[in-house]
This record gives sequence, structure tokens and C-alpha cells, in this order.
Amino acid sequence: METGTVNPAHTLENSGISGLSNIHYNLGNAALMQHAIRRDEGEIGQGGALLVSTGKHTGRSPKDKFVVREPSVIDTIWWENNPPMEPDAFEVLHRDMLAHMQGGTYFVQDLFGGADPSYRLNVRVITELAWHSLFIRHMLRRPDATELAAFDPEFTIINCPDFKADPARHGCRSETVIAISFERKLVLIGGTSYAGENKKSVFSILNYLLPDKNIMPMHCSANHAIGDPHDTAIFFGLSGTGKTTLSADPNRTLIGDDEHGWSDTGTFNFEGGCYAKTINLSAEAEPEIYATTSMFATVIENMVYDPDTRELDFKDDSLTPNMRCAYPLDYIPNASTTSMGGLPKNIIMLTCDAFGVLPPIAKLSPAQAMYHFLSGFTSKIPGTEKGITEPVPTFSTCFGAPFMPRRPEVYGALLRDKIAQHGVNCWLVNTGWTGGAKGHGGSRMPIRATRALLTAALSGGLEDREFRTDENFGFAVPISVKGVAKILLDPRRTWEDGADYDRKAQELAGMFADNFRQYEDYVGDDVKAAAIKAA
Repeated sequence: METGTVNPAHTLENSGISGLSNIHYNLGNAALMQHAIRRDEGEIGQGGALLVSTGKHTGRSPKDKFVVREPSVIDTIWWENNPPMEPDAFEVLHRDMLAHMQGGTYFVQDLFGGADPSYRLNVRVITELAWHSLFIRHMLRRPDATELAAFDPEFTIINCPDFKADPARHGCRSETVIAISFERKLVLIGGTSYAGENKKSVFSILNYLLPDKNIMPMHCSANHAIGDPHDTAIFFGLSGTGKTTLSADPNRTLIGDDEHGWSDTGTFNFEGGCYAKTINLSAEAEPEIYATTSMFATVIENMVYDPDTRELDFKDDSLTPNMRCAYPLDYIPNASTTSMGGLPKNIIMLTCDAFGVLPPIAKLSPAQAMYHFLSGFTSKIPGTEKGITEPVPTFSTCFGAPFMPRRPEVYGALLRDKIAQHGVNCWLVNTGWTGGAKGHGGSRMPIRATRALLTAALSGGLEDREFRTDENFGFAVPISVKGVAKILLDPRRTWEDGADYDRKAQELAGMFADNFRQYEDYVGDDVKAAAIKAA
């Protein structure tokens, strides 16, 4: 049985996938909700949200992600960061996955990756779970009926959580596998129910394709001033640093919360929805995101809830600290209708510093911006990756190493050139700890202070402020900002023992210096001069 709308020239059978019992093409939210409930994939929550569990995989599995070693990409893939899979092994994996699918029911979504029609990618996502189809329908751009009737997939993703990979047979690491073939334009995902693997696979593809078109792919959120898309700000950051929270500013128009491109004409969202962390979410601090958790068809992942009332518990992280909700962009009242903005005026690099030594905001020179972009310092937050249970200081180049198929210098050079060409202001913002390290007297940076500092930076309110040069990290830090306690701007003063702060700050400086040695042969003298020096 087949239902839904599809280009008759590009059915699954026309694409070489046959023997399925039921195929549902491009169903809408209501139909997918109905299928998910009938198939016991989840439960209806308050307001018609869908409550689901992803099982043992409550985050991404980056060590199980592979790129097929094919002739056309062998010289351009960053193999140290993207473990190779041999073409023969991928062929066996593909054949075995198609055999696994025989007689099953599958859901197909034909979607766009990218809001700019000039650069968008046609992606077909085939899923074993109805709620995965709903999830990716939220996450990517949805064609209209006319576009669907003529849709020609460029890349296809097949996601079968019930399929278990065999490392000996498939050339992978475990029963979980995410394998990308750029020549066959095919992604195979098996052995994990974590829906985020779907959207991050599309991001990885775009990260490979777009640099050849002089487009900077970015792991960032973005917004612009209300009524002025030319006043655009982008927020780089790994999961847990605040990209979604800080870009959903009621005083600015949201372009998107996670993945964007920077072309010669402006900024555009890759996605059509948001994937927000819900741990400790509150109506007071984040009203726009909080409201989506009781809207129809919002996908609620891995949250504890009352079985009778279906009331969500935003504080109980017993399933995972990486509890999330996925919803369409238009669920946010101030979201852009086009998901496009102008050329960035401000770049914010978000870091979650578990050491508690970085200031809440610092201004970066262009050379310092490239340095911190290549460094990508943050702390991995519990739950965002399998096995992470405490904040772990880490360096993830380009603020998204797991999704970067090319060497980081490719993206760094693109960013450097675009900053120079357009005169962009660059800021480093710490959303992590202050007053001490995590678990050693420190507390999380107050979100109200972060918002006040960002408002000042984006509005030009810091232009006439006095700055000091940080003696450990070399960047410029404002001495005072209206509405923010002065002590927060000088992190050493927030520690009970200044000598303890000095030791921890130098420890972090040494980590920066050690990490950056891998890039020294690829950067100019200005970036080397801007590098943080160990004591």
C-alpha cells in the first residue's frame, strides 16, 4: 500500500527499493502523529505534543560515523576526523539494510536542506519510525505541493533503528552505524533511535558541498533586528552552549537555531525547525521555547512526565540531561518567514567554560576570531554524546568537528575572508561557569547577564565602553556594562582565592596552546600572534 504525495518518476521502486509492504510519502503532521500512536511509538502529551523515548541512544554516536573512501573525495576528506569505510563494506551494508527492510512499513519525506533556493539540497529521508518522519519534517524545509510533485532527490538517507550492523561484515565499530557515501549520494543509519542523527547527516553533507561554492557552512544559530535583516547576528557553539536559547530573543527575529550558510549575499537557515534542550526549561526564562512543549506535533524526546496528566518534568534528568523538543520554526512567534538574513554584522562564539575562568564576554580581533574558531573550546554537556555524564573541557574545531568532512583550515579560511570582507564584529561569550570550576564552588553564568551583554554588543552599546586586555587570554574585556554586575566581568574577583583562579586560568591557557599546535602550519602570522600563550 502506498499513501501520500510523490513525484511518480521518483518513487522508492524507481530508486531501486522494492519489496516493502507499506510506503507513506510526505505525510503531514496529523497523519504522522496518528501513525506514531497506532504503532505505539509514543504517547500524546499536553496540547497534542508527541512524547517519545530514544532508548539507550539519548545522544549522537560520533565514533560510529563513517565516510566511504571513494576516489572523488579521497583527497578532500579530513580522514583523521572522519573514519573511512571501504566501498565494498558500504555495498554490503546497503544490501543488508535493503534486505532488512523487506516486507516493512516505511515513511518517506522529500525535503530541502537550505532556505536559499539557489543553494538548497533536495534530500529524501526514509525512516522506519513514523515519529522520525515527523521529526525530520520539522527539522528540514518543507516543499509545497507543486514542488513535491516535481521533487528529484539528490541525496537519500535511510534510517533503520532496528537494523544491527556487524563490525566484521560492514567495516564499522559496533552495531550502530552512520555511513555517508558522497559518490552514491546515500546515507545509511542503523542501530540507533536518536533522531538527531538524521539532521546532522544533512549538515555533514552540506558542510562538504558548500565550500566549493564559496559558502561558509556554520554550526550556529542566527537572528536579526526586527524589521532590519541587514542587522544579522550569528551564534557559533556546540550543543549546550546556548545557541537555541540566546537566538530565540523576543526583541529580535529568529532565522534559525542550529545550522546556517553564509553566502556572498547573506545568511540562510539550512533547517525549517528547532531542536531545543528542555532540561530546566522555564516559562519565565525562555517563554517562546517553553510554549512549544505543549503545541500540536512537537516531538518531546526523553522527558519524564506524569503518566496521568502528561505534565512534563523539566528538572528530572534521570533518562538523560539531553532531553529535547523538536518543532517547526513557525512555532516561535518572532521567527522569520523566509529564514534568510543579510550579511552578518556580529559574530558571537559561544563557549561553556567548565573551568570558570573565562569572562562572560570578550571582543575579538579578526585574527583572534579565526584562532578561537579553529580552537572551538567548550565543555561537552552531559547527554549530548553517548557516555558524557559530566561537563568535559574539549576543543571541537569550528565549533562542530563531528560534522566537518573537510579539514578545519578550509572553514577557517572562509570565515577569515568573509570577516575581513564585511568588517564583522566578533565576540567570545562564556555561558559556562563563574566563581569557580563546575563542582568546585562555581555556578552557571546567569542567563539574564548573558542576555544583557548580548543586547549591548548587538545594539552597539559596547562601542564607547572602556576595555581591558585579559592577561591570560589576550582578548579585550569591557570593564563595565549597564545592567551587569561589574564583578562578573572580572572572573578573578568572583573566585574566593585569586591564586586558585590564576592556576586554573593558566591550566586552560596551556590547553589552548597545546591544542593549537596542530594548526600552526596552516595559518598566517597574524593568527599565530593572536594565539594564547602558555605560561
